[in-house]
Amino acid sequence: MKFATWNINSIRQRRDLVLQWLEREQPDLLGLQEIKCTDEQFPADAFREAGYESVVVGQKSYNGVAILSRVPFTLAHRTLPGWDTDPPQARYVEIRTDTLTFGNLYLPNGNSGGEAGYDNKLSFMSALREHARDMLRAGTDFVLAGDYNVCPTDEDLAPGALSPDDALVRPASRAAFRSLLWLGLTDALRALHPQGRFYTFWDYQAGAWPRDSGLCIDHALLSPRLAERLLTAMPDREERGMKQPSDHVPLVVTLRDGDGAR
Repeated sequence: MKFATWNINSIRQRRDLVLQWLEREQPDLLGLQEIKCTDEQFPADAFREAGYESVVVGQKSYNGVAILSRVPFTLAHRTLPGWDTDPPQARYVEIRTDTLTFGNLYLPNGNSGGEAGYDNKLSFMSALREHARDMLRAGTDFVLAGDYNVCPTDEDLAPGALSPDDALVRPASRAAFRSLLWLGLTDALRALHPQGRFYTFWDYQAGAWPRDSGLCIDHALLSPRLAERLLTAMPDREERGMKQPSDHVPLVVTLRDGDGAR
């Protein structure tokens, strides 16, 4: 089983990049964030021709999440249980396959809208923790993958890349991320690479990519039985060097084959 998460920063602008990547990497599941289009505008037909069915939770010009799958699935949730906003924000979608539940999320950045905007970020993380707790209690094998907009430790950002009061590194943001791990979830990348700098995002500004001034803000958290099957996890850095790339790259995870769903 191979899956990936990728903040694509406009699927209509980068559809061909995704198609090329799918052909090369052949993942079973791909979670996309910040697709920046409505459901009707999403290029589902192009992905179907490539062998992938889509489930889309879109929003005009902003946010938006989608999952591409080449394995059979059922839709579980189009919103994060327990998290409501007015107006609604397209930030979560969840599916079930024969072997796992896959939740794809785009967590609020938290740097806009003052303290209310930051509280919105924390409320999402709180609802995510409760949803994860419920799935753990039910014995579900699941992945929560996506753009978390959190650098969990100082090693997850280049020196000087963010100010200490940035929402991605504020103590409450990091504590909320740790609370997911304390439930019993496993950070796929850090389980295999506990030390070192592995980035998934480089800003378009100030020469961040050529200077390698990046952030690790895209994560894949695994429930316990899936963590036992973890084989590899690594950002695909090459995508950032493509023509007109997203400012994020895919985080790719592989699991050893399991023996059935729970």
